[in-house]
Amino acid sequence: MDSNAPGGGDSVELHGDEEILEVIDLNDTEQTPDDLAEELEDVEFDDEGAAGNDITGDEEGWETEDEMEAEADDSDLTFSKHTGSVFCIALDPQTNSLCVTGGEDDKAFVWNISDGEVLLECTGHKDSVTCAVFSHDSKLVATGDMSGVLKVWKLDTKQEVWSFEVADLEWLEWHPCAPVLLAGTADGNVWMWKIPSGDCKTFQGPSCQATSGKVMPDGKRVCVGYEDGSVRLWDLKQGNALHVIKGSDGHQGALTCLDVNKDGTLVITGATDGQAKLINTNTGKVVCSFSVDPKARSSDDDEESNSVESVGFCKTLPLVAVGYLDGTLGVFDLSTQTLRHRCQHQAGIVHLQWEESSSVVATCSLDGAVRFWDARSGAVVATYRGHTAEILDFTLTRDASIAVTAGGDHKAKVFCLQRPDR
Repeated sequence: MDSNAPGGGDSVELHGDEEILEVIDLNDTEQTPDDLAEELEDVEFDDEGAAGNDITGDEEGWETEDEMEAEADDSDLTFSKHTGSVFCIALDPQTNSLCVTGGEDDKAFVWNISDGEVLLECTGHKDSVTCAVFSHDSKLVATGDMSGVLKVWKLDTKQEVWSFEVADLEWLEWHPCAPVLLAGTADGNVWMWKIPSGDCKTFQGPSCQATSGKVMPDGKRVCVGYEDGSVRLWDLKQGNALHVIKGSDGHQGALTCLDVNKDGTLVITGATDGQAKLINTNTGKVVCSFSVDPKARSSDDDEESNSVESVGFCKTLPLVAVGYLDGTLGVFDLSTQTLRHRCQHQAGIVHLQWEESSSVVATCSLDGAVRFWDARSGAVVATYRGHTAEILDFTLTRDASIAVTAGGDHKAKVFCLQRPDR
């Protein structure tokens, strides 16, 4: 993150009294993944644990919507094994060649994005599979359904190696450098397990949904957002909350999403109150709030608030992107805390993701298209279509050469990205 990041703002904090943003390098002492994994081994766990594209987006020439749905398929491969909506999708981090999808049919599939060949069918779930993620070394894949049934599969043997059941599942994430799995549930708990032993530790939040969570880059903390609008930064080893952000400077609606910058000094959160908030993770202070509508005040009587659905930090410039339910994409400048571009979709934004090495941000929306936006100009550089229903999730390969999507049309698709700006 650029050292000229913004300052100011107040929030509830448990430690420290700084009033300005201090961008501090949390990685002053170099640690290897093995060091972090060893630190997690010291954590005391409870004994309750168990084992041709449309470059401009111009639709001129289409005579009817039916023709557009039938003919406008820019995808290079369609995965059709699911018999219900496909809710989640992820790529293996090591090779970016394998994909896991989870769906309404109570199943998850691990498949090759080059030919669609199924490597593993993950069965035994009791409800729609809404979370599916690979471990940091791509050796394990975890799947979770809405009812709280969690399963971990070993890819080389194609065997289930661990299972557990919690309250209704909200999110699921692997530790960035150890075989440790974390999950947030509807009862407000965050769980952490060693895999495959199943030793566990719980972090008890407020008595409401733990709606979103992300392990910090240092591997020592997890940031969690809750339905009551609060945000907590937990110490994974000690099990205590380092900071609690709530009250007048916090969100006034349920948290929907969050992202962490690459050095872990900043978190951006989004909520149903139409606000995105920038938080300094060292002080626990809210640095500023972002909104595309200056009149948007999230009060109890504001039932029509424009919910924030996805947020993300640019990897190359001091910018953040915020996607809204009304289809607005806001690109904000961190240095000036101002709106740089307002980009409009015809339908609500579901998810956004920045490319790793450019100032291009990709979005998927309820209109079934994936779009790529140049954050410098605010212009669409490419649009890809192919789904006949809404896109519910998507992700990009590290080199941004391929996008894989999950749709309400029971399909996942692979798009090889050939853009004129490359």
